[in-house]
Amino acid sequence: MKAAQKRAQAKVEYDAFLAGCPSRQLLDRISDKWVVLILCALGGDTGPGQPGAAHADAPKAMRYSEISRLLAGVSQKMLTQTLRSLEHDGLLTRTVTPTVPVTVSYELTDLGLSLHHMTRGLRNWAQTHMAEVLANREKHDARTS
Repeated sequence: MKAAQKRAQAKVEYDAFLAGCPSRQLLDRISDKWVVLILCALGGDTGPGQPGAAHADAPKAMRYSEISRLLAGVSQKMLTQTLRSLEHDGLLTRTVTPTVPVTVSYELTDLGLSLHHMTRGLRNWAQTHMAEVLANREKHDARTS
């Protein structure tokens, strides 16, 4: 069996419900909050309180410092690790420009852009429904205490 045939067969056999399926590792990675927020940032969803995708800007390259400022609370170590893992998976590209000091920028690949469309929806859903979720938490806590 040729390598391409093996890859095609393996693709058909991916099932995230199975413990050994490699797609579980990918689901683990892309469900991380920092991954979602980085993809949204590079996808242009950086406006304050954007309720929907219609207000999103175009995808854009960003420098490390821009991403870091935008993602309040992310540590330098976590941001670096997350950017490296996204580059490793082919979701973004890292471009180094030999300036003084060196300029490094990150940009979504086509694969990353396709995932961004889904993460944008997750982020918007979380922002839109947070008040309702908080109210439900309060109701639940009141019933259980």
